[in-house]
Order: sequence, then structure tokens, then C-alpha cells
Amino acid sequence: MLDQSISTPRTTSAYTISAMYNGTTLRLNSLVPQIAKLTSTSSRDETVSTSESIQSMACGLCAALTLATSVPSFAAQNSLVRLPPLSNDPFRCEKAFVGNTIGQANGVANTLLDLRFCDFSNDTKNLKGKSLTAALMADAKFDGADLTEVVMSKAYAMNASFKGTNFTNAVVDRVTFDKSDMRGVKFYNTVLSGSTFDGANLEGASFENALIGYVDIQKLCRNATLPEESRIDLACKETPPK
Repeated sequence: MLDQSISTPRTTSAYTISAMYNGTTLRLNSLVPQIAKLTSTSSRDETVSTSESIQSMACGLCAALTLATSVPSFAAQNSLVRLPPLSNDPFRCEKAFVGNTIGQANGVANTLLDLRFCDFSNDTKNLKGKSLTAALMADAKFDGADLTEVVMSKAYAMNASFKGTNFTNAVVDRVTFDKSDMRGVKFYNTVLSGSTFDGANLEGASFENALIGYVDIQKLCRNATLPEESRIDLACKETPPK
């Protein structure tokens, strides 16, 4: 719970804005004039109380705290993820052929795509160009599947299998591929941002012309299974770990 208070020292015009979060007091000190005067259109002076200015700053501090303590994505905190029970919908796997239609970039979806344990091996027709936003893909199989131009944002694909999967021209944003089998996967010309591959098998994986941030490249280069050709494409500076 967030509590805020305002204290006014008697000897100065400095004001202290305090916010309590999880037992920690955060303070923002600011020198605020005691009286601010504004000139109206009728040339009369209007006095604005300092309390309004202080309240405005307090709201700003609260907003900053809200942003700083927002919930992270799957890729950032997969160890804290608590997945819902497996859907009992008999057609839950087929929903991937329709995908989601809203909120692609933010991980907001109109339909929960529970694709856990589904087998899409060698599917070259039904998944191309689909939006798989916030999809649960843990332990699913996409071996040899064509995921050209798919949009995957904040998906959870831990322990999944993507052997030989084609992600050409896809948008893969903040996806957890940890401990997945990515042998021979093709990320050609793919936008690959904020995704994690901790413990994934990347033997034969291709990242040619992929758009990847510098920090993400550094993490990828630490994977001992990343092939030499991909290390050249990613301009890895570090020697492969043993």
C-alpha cells in the first residue's frame, strides 16, 4: 500500500513529499514558493496556494512509483510465473489457427491461447501470419512448422520444441524460449526483441539479418550451443563458453 504525506519545516520554504512503499520511506525535497501569483485576463491577481503545487508533485511521485513497481513480462521474470490450469477446451490447439486479433504489441489478447502440449509439427499452412500474443506454449511442438510473419508478443514457450521452425519476417517480442529445443530454427529477417534463450539448444540456428538489440545479442552469444556462423552474423565479441 502506498501512503503519502507532506511536511512543512517551520524555518524554510522547503517542502518534503514522503511516500511509503513496502515499509520504505521515499522523500522528494523541493523548494516551493509560498505564494504563486497568476494574472488573469481581467488583470486581477489570483493567489494559488502552495498546497495545490505540493499535491501535484506528490501525484507525480506516486505515478513514478507505480511505473517502477509494475509487473515484468514473462521473459524478464519467468521464474515467478504461475501458469493457470491447463484449459479443458477440446479445441484449444485449433485456436492457434485463428490467433488473437487485438493488443498484439502489449500482450493484451481477446482470447487465451493455451497451446501447451499441442503438436503443430510440420504445419506449413495454418500458422503463417497469425497473432499468437501472450500464448502459453510450454512443452508444445512446432518442429518444421512455418511461422512466417507471425506476431508473438509476451508468449511463454519454455521447454517447447522449435526444431527447424521458420520465423522469417516474424515479430518475436519478449518471448521465453528457455530450455527449448531450437535446433535449426530460422530467424531470418526477424524482429527479435527482449526474448530469452537460457538453456535453449541453438545448434544450427540462423539469425541472418535479424533485428536484435545489443543487450539481447550479448545474452545470445553466451549460449554455448550457438553455431559459429550465427556468432559471425550477430558479431559476437566474446569467445564461446566451454
